Amino acid sequence: MPSVTTAFVHAMTQTAGLTLRPDGTVVFDGKSVFQLSRLPDGRIADKEFFDFINWIEARHCDRVALVANYAETIQIDDIGVLGLALKTAPSLRASLMRLERYFRLLTDTAAYRLDETDSNPCVVLDICTGEHPALSLRNECALAALTQNIRSFVEGELELHCVTFRHDCTSDPARYAKVFGCPVTFSASQDALILSDTMLDRTNRLGDEALSQFLTRQLDDAFQTIRDDTSLRDEISRRLPTALSSGVPQASELASDMGMSERTFFRRLSEEGTTFRDVVRDVQIRIARELLERGDCSIAEVAFLTGFSEQSSFGRAFKRCVGHAPAQYRSIAIRTSETLLADTVKTLAGPVDTRNSVPV
Repeated sequence: MPSVTTAFVHAMTQTAGLTLRPDGTVVFDGKSVFQLSRLPDGRIADKEFFDFINWIEARHCDRVALVANYAETIQIDDIGVLGLALKTAPSLRASLMRLERYFRLLTDTAAYRLDETDSNPCVVLDICTGEHPALSLRNECALAALTQNIRSFVEGELELHCVTFRHDCTSDPARYAKVFGCPVTFSASQDALILSDTMLDRTNRLGDEALSQFLTRQLDDAFQTIRDDTSLRDEISRRLPTALSSGVPQASELASDMGMSERTFFRRLSEEGTTFRDVVRDVQIRIARELLERGDCSIAEVAFLTGFSEQSSFGRAFKRCVGHAPAQYRSIAIRTSETLLADTVKTLAGPVDTRNSVPV
């Protein structure tokens, strides 16, 4: 089950002026206002955390202030050994490479990726879970916090070319620019920090190669434990969603990214009783269901976003797995949602006195 370290949960509660108790109870002014269920390892399930973010946003009228406060609240030392390894790495590039590799220790709902293919390098935030309304605010908070913490340990001024977000802007763009210290673009192709071309070679104020390597060995030990406890199928399922819009990746590419040979990759899947093709198809259908239920994408767009080269092949695959054609499935999902909403409203309203037309 995807989950989030409590460091992020504590930061979000403090940002909203709340307190998180050890049992997962969220308190305001001495009263319980929200309940989070702790997992056996002390983390919080992703959906509960995302629902909590939605709950917070609904009660705060100033979204940009939430983002700015979150960035100030969570400090690099709050994320333990990884935070120490980031600020003691010899350069910003080394810090971001460690962030890319070991962020999984904090959460498997997202991953950072350092991309140096263009003249301006960028740090991309990839989403590893299904769509959720809270993700846009979560992503704004995450990149704002990363920006603020990089400023805290890199030598000199942090030079950002721009920041981009996939979602639409719901507040004043100028205020976002003030938070990040650079232009911010919405409705972009990715959630990312775009750096100036010289930033990656900047040294870190506390850079210490020997100490950083010692901390990195500790991270390797912790990371190996996570990998041993996680099925390869689940790991692939987390990586695929952000890659599918560019087509289904080759198994060899995923195997290389995950640090194993293609032979080992296929052998482990076989030991888990599945195949790469089955995992890909399961992820494609899951994402397609979510997009169709939301209703804001055309069938052609859903086919593209799930890695199909043609709408017709997507339609056949979806019907074979689900039993309904995509358009039919979306129609059923919308009708079901409308029926549930009507029933909920009716239940909340209670019996009506027809003499004065008010609930009794």
